[in-house]
Amino acid sequence: MAEFTLPKNSKVGKGKHWPAPAGATNIRSFKVYRYDPDSGENPRTDTYDVDMDSCGPMVLDALIKIKNEIDTTLTFRRSCREGVCGSCAMNIDGTNTLACTKFNEEVKGEIAIYPLPHQPVVKDLVPDQTHFFAQYRQIEPWIKVDTPPPARERLQSPEEREKLDGLYECILCSCCSTACPSYWWNADRYLGPAVLLQAYRWLADSRDEATGERLDQLEDPFRLYRCHTIMNCTRTCPKGLSPAAAISEIKRMMVARQV
Repeated sequence: MAEFTLPKNSKVGKGKHWPAPAGATNIRSFKVYRYDPDSGENPRTDTYDVDMDSCGPMVLDALIKIKNEIDTTLTFRRSCREGVCGSCAMNIDGTNTLACTKFNEEVKGEIAIYPLPHQPVVKDLVPDQTHFFAQYRQIEPWIKVDTPPPARERLQSPEEREKLDGLYECILCSCCSTACPSYWWNADRYLGPAVLLQAYRWLADSRDEATGERLDQLEDPFRLYRCHTIMNCTRTCPKGLSPAAAISEIKRMMVARQV
């Protein structure tokens, strides 16, 4: 029988327990992934008991309270706190989402918080998204035109503008890409749901004049066609978007230009 073992530094151990302050009655436990690659130690999970009577309703509120009042060494990203920037994307209760829009009450029992899967960890809950944004740059996410610029802005009809709904709202949090098994297996060549949704956003834009060039760049056995319609991307998107639908539209355009 074959036996498999994880690499030494991937085995997660049990960390420290931080009890709630004396007198607290409304307590929630947060199990948080901790990892500092510079320390040479294995990852661990620390448990923090938080007094919810002095804490906001969101998971991000609890993390900020932990960092400010319990353990200042905890590291995570956050910015807008409004579900717009995507900075606080992480895996909460087994689902990739935004900590600033996830209610503590949505999770029963202990709240487990881990960094987004598949990406290298810089520290604690901070993933290294260098590769993700390098792939985003590959699709050249800007309007490309050959015609001279007009005297004012490039106009769209209301109908043309509506085609961008469900696309422009993407905040590049990478929740969908890091939930995609095909991306886990082929991230070196497969662009992933988030980047492909962004690619279709420019293909669908009536002002863009580089449709053929953009499709040529995506015509590859791996860049586009590693999508197996698993649908994890659509299920986990915190903005309610459908990367799977956008990928299907790109495939449809690929077929249509061959006819």
